Amino acid sequence: MNPCPSNQINNPLHGITLATMLSQLIERYGYLGLAARIPVRCFSHEPSLASSLKFLRKTPWARAKVESLYLATLPIQDHS
Repeated sequence: MNPCPSNQINNPLHGITLATMLSQLIERYGYLGLAARIPVRCFSHEPSLASSLKFLRKTPWARAKVESLYLATLPIQDHS
């Protein structure tokens, strides 16, 4: 059995948990910076990692925005 399905080989999010992504974004931007980039209450009103994760797990559109921002923060990789 192949441990990494072929459709995940080039997926930069493969193996990265939402908690890891969010923690790194919080470290980089802080909650106020995240709220400016992704205007959701979980980042602007009494933010915490737990409440943000709970909201993002229930809200696909918001999670997609977090994933997109996370991907935008990754260094560009040269595949040559």
